[in-house]
Amino acid sequence: MKRIDFENGTITGNILGAGLPMLVAQLLNLLYNVVDRIYIARIPGEGTAALGAVGLCFPLIVIITAFANLFGSGGAPLFSIYRGKKKEPEAVCIMNTSFTMLSASALILLVIGLCFARPLLILFGASSEALTYALPYLMVYLIGTLPSMLSVGMNPFINAQGYSVIGMISVAIGAVANMLLDPLFIFVLGFGIRGAAIATVISQVLSAVFVLYFLTRKSELKVRLLHKSEVPKCLGYAKNITSLGTAGFIMQITNSLVTICCNNVLSVTGGDIYISVMTIVSSVRQLVETPIYAMNEGTSPILSYNYGAVRPARVRKAILVLGMMILAYTAVMWSLIILVPGTLIRVFTSDTSLVQDTIPALNQYFAAFIFMDLQYIGQTVFKSLNKKKQAIFFSLLRKVFIVVPLTYLMPYALHMGTRGVFLAEPVSNIIGGSLCFITMLCIVLPELKRMEK
Repeated sequence: MKRIDFENGTITGNILGAGLPMLVAQLLNLLYNVVDRIYIARIPGEGTAALGAVGLCFPLIVIITAFANLFGSGGAPLFSIYRGKKKEPEAVCIMNTSFTMLSASALILLVIGLCFARPLLILFGASSEALTYALPYLMVYLIGTLPSMLSVGMNPFINAQGYSVIGMISVAIGAVANMLLDPLFIFVLGFGIRGAAIATVISQVLSAVFVLYFLTRKSELKVRLLHKSEVPKCLGYAKNITSLGTAGFIMQITNSLVTICCNNVLSVTGGDIYISVMTIVSSVRQLVETPIYAMNEGTSPILSYNYGAVRPARVRKAILVLGMMILAYTAVMWSLIILVPGTLIRVFTSDTSLVQDTIPALNQYFAAFIFMDLQYIGQTVFKSLNKKKQAIFFSLLRKVFIVVPLTYLMPYALHMGTRGVFLAEPVSNIIGGSLCFITMLCIVLPELKRMEK
């Protein structure tokens, strides 16, 4: 299998070589998520309620993914930096440490989730009616915690070794399996919303098996669990992995926190129907963000490797190419959201009244989405160059210190109702995104100039 050489070739070619397979994989994964929700929304007699119930499960699902990225996305940049320094034994130790922490945390989260699923859903804003759909879905989904975390958390180490096509295949396996299994379990076998969760778990297992097979048998640098005697030596790596992964972890955890806050406020100001509205808005956001995520993750190992190899010109060019690609893409998608919001919303529901309620909410939520690009670019650079403090600070700033307070302030103190919930997002994009990007330029560019000298 051909590998990408991060040290040679053009930066644009490397980014496209790493990013395009990842984009295909993420689009397939996104298609699975979209199809999953389309099927759930069309369950006879209960589709709208079931879709809202899945939205109530999002915070806990996001928390599981956040822990996977804490150790996966935290370890992969360090892994790439050490590869760039030609220190492969240390790179392997970092990968093994991430794998061990992923496995242990998955088992802990599984136990906690199974024990506290009901009170957590109530905390997230579930009414007694919504609970009848949300709880069965979540209990089945939790069974797949370990394979889900391993497939998400270890895939960055495949891409970090230059095997972007293999990384694509690992995601595609789970996505395609889920699309095929969803109608079987939901409609043919009549399991309803529980069937959607069963299909998800099976697809996660298939994806995880493929990832582990490649990393243990086929890749250049192979993974395994740490031996007991290796744990003391790897504690330093574990600390670095966790601190670097904390930025992405905080972003996802705070996304979950914001979802909880939004659902609580919307359930009071708009009722259960607005939880379904927020579920659709979140789905459209995922649709739009998927290519951006692929661009970021495709660029990250290139930034990390060349930073470790002390090649500042290639780092600078990678930042420029990343910024141009993201801004061009977002300009197109932003225009579509503003001009034809109904078309995007009808992908997820055929309920006419729900479409009409969602259109203004979608326009409000995405009013300043292009400013979010600045946050994406800044955070990717900070994470890839091992700038832990800045990555963590700006993760907290936008969500915890701006969005959460505004989610309560605008609907209640400013008497904006449901409109205030959706407008909190563009305000945070403008403030948080601008500050993150400007800080990145002020810190990283002078450092790259010093490296050249």
